[in-house]
Amino acid sequence: MKIPSHIAIIMDGNGRWARSKGLARHKGHQAGVQALTGVVRKAGELGVSSLTVYAFSTENWKRPGSEVSFLMSLFQQTLLRQARDLFENNTKVRVIGRRAQLSRGVLKAINQIEELTAKNEGLELNIAFNYGGRAEILDMVRRVVDDLAKGRQDINQLTEEDLQQYLYNPAIPEIELLIRTGGEQRLSNYLLWQSAYAELYFCEKYWPDFTGEDLIKAINSFQIRSRRFGGLEETGDQ
Repeated sequence: MKIPSHIAIIMDGNGRWARSKGLARHKGHQAGVQALTGVVRKAGELGVSSLTVYAFSTENWKRPGSEVSFLMSLFQQTLLRQARDLFENNTKVRVIGRRAQLSRGVLKAINQIEELTAKNEGLELNIAFNYGGRAEILDMVRRVVDDLAKGRQDINQLTEEDLQQYLYNPAIPEIELLIRTGGEQRLSNYLLWQSAYAELYFCEKYWPDFTGEDLIKAINSFQIRSRRFGGLEETGDQ
């Protein structure tokens, strides 16, 4: 059974899940954390190398201040609460995204979990927080231009592999399977560089209802697809 080395997930539908049940939106976000815990566990069991999840986008600051504050607090509390379990399950955690807008409390929680799990060798869990694909590319360009100005790069020798080293986490492989829950079918500014040849899988379920079994269904769909990367499918014909 071929397991994608890097799976990315757009965890969409928390608010709509809550509304469908007559609950406040924050209940949907809390349920979403529980769903993520189960999916991370299943991904580790299946032998996935890297899992990247979209937790908070650069556009999410447009939401009401009360919801943004709740999401920041929930993120900080979740990192602190889950750190020990993730460490003991040999999961390595990296948070990708812009950190300048984040509070000292959130930054402290990020640093703690990254340091605690840095030497783990199992599943790498990348959490995209205050992340945007365009923002990442813009930050990448700024760093490249700075290195060019300082003579550390030669514009005529730059390759795609060189540019990848300027991403937030250059060590993770390209995405093989990108999953979006909640019924929408768009990328929403997520991992634009890394998803160039990702297989897309859209699930109608809202994120809080997504389980490890749903992850297996997505992987099964991936396994029957033909990935040609711009070439032709091998048929055996000469």
